[in-house]
Amino acid sequence: MSTPAYAGGTFLTAHDLGFGGSENADPISPTRFWQVTEKTMNRLVRPATTGEPSPDLAVSWYPNDSADVWTFNLREGVKFHDGTDFDAADVVELLNRIKDPDLDSPVASVLAIMEKIEAVDSLTVKITLSASHVDFPLLMMDYRIRMTPSGSSDTIGQTGIGTGPFMLKTLDPEGTTILVANPDYWEGAPGLDEIKIIAIPDSQARVQALLSGQIDMLRHISAQEKVLFENNPKFKIQHVATGDWLAAIVFRTDTAPFDDVRVRKALRIATDREAMVKLLLGEGGGVVACDTPVWSGDQYRAEIDCPQDIDGAKRLLAEAGYPNGIEIDVVTSDLRALWVNMVQVYQQQVAAAGITVNLVKAPADGYWSDVWMKEPAVTTSWGQRPADQVFNEAFKSTASWNESFLNNSAFDEKLKMAGQEMDVNKRTALYGDLQNILFEEGGTFIPFHINQVVVTSARVTGLPAMFDDAVQYHNVSVGD
Repeated sequence: MSTPAYAGGTFLTAHDLGFGGSENADPISPTRFWQVTEKTMNRLVRPATTGEPSPDLAVSWYPNDSADVWTFNLREGVKFHDGTDFDAADVVELLNRIKDPDLDSPVASVLAIMEKIEAVDSLTVKITLSASHVDFPLLMMDYRIRMTPSGSSDTIGQTGIGTGPFMLKTLDPEGTTILVANPDYWEGAPGLDEIKIIAIPDSQARVQALLSGQIDMLRHISAQEKVLFENNPKFKIQHVATGDWLAAIVFRTDTAPFDDVRVRKALRIATDREAMVKLLLGEGGGVVACDTPVWSGDQYRAEIDCPQDIDGAKRLLAEAGYPNGIEIDVVTSDLRALWVNMVQVYQQQVAAAGITVNLVKAPADGYWSDVWMKEPAVTTSWGQRPADQVFNEAFKSTASWNESFLNNSAFDEKLKMAGQEMDVNKRTALYGDLQNILFEEGGTFIPFHINQVVVTSARVTGLPAMFDDAVQYHNVSVGD
């Protein structure tokens, strides 16, 4: 393929090899290579910079009076990388494939409410839900729900064919994956020749790669790492408020001693979250989260107070049969820059409550497939998601990625009610109840949401200061 005349150079970035080389270009696969699919494929609905739903391959949408049937009007004249037209048949097949139990897509729990998907005509799709859901377009913003050609289910993992600004040229998860510009992209030709995505499992190695010019961008820079790039004309620094909880600890609620709600709560309330933010992120580097996954910019965020409570933690442990304290292992890795430091701070903070934490390091390569959702207590990270989506994906008892193995019937019932509730005040109250359940009974310690620090090389232009999911890479370019 010849280099397009409009393009301008190669953008170099990295990925963490979290699935140990099993990453593929199927957007709804359990091991999806999202650093590829976000650049090669489009969604029907994408988040605006405010987090609200905005048009992508769907130009408009509307519900019936009871919000249990939604109609999406599709963009006309869009083509896939192989030259075929994008139409309603592609949407119907992709959404139905998400529901296929053989695929075991993590998106299935997000869209479990879908009952019937049908093409009204070539540019109109009607989705019938099993119950009313007034915020259904928020679910469609999921970063994995990206359109692929109908009939490609057996090959999409390798071809990566989409409608996006870049096309997959070389898929090499353990080495360098190469994307090339799509000159016919419907939003306009990209400002780059190509993007190279380099496998670098270790977080410190990624920092060194940026410092030495081997990559052009690194998101989620820690406060300690940020000082390496400040006042250096070779780099640009952005600050982005997000709902990312990139340093959390998950305790399996189906495994002793974490199957006791008193132990779980003690392990969470023995911490000083304000101090943790300052130590790990620096002043203003994040917002305290009282174990809620809902970010401060979400309309459904609940106000919960969670000061450090050493006496309360000791009392709960004694009631649970641990009057002399408790010893636990937390498995972590260098996969994320904050993880090891966060566990070390956690160790120090909870010691006063008689909690001894053993830090166990696992390899970064393959962490998500070999450690996560397997060991009793592990570190985890999640990107920003709307309230209903993250509850359905990470905490609903039947969700594939219910990493704490929470099985709370009251939570599940309230979640169902919240999605169906037409009155915004009642709906907000239900989502608040869900967050309070997680604080009182959950197995996930979420100390803060991050104000993300993004560092790029000075040659990068056109990269907006916004959360990962809203970046439009066709606007990015690089200079000499």
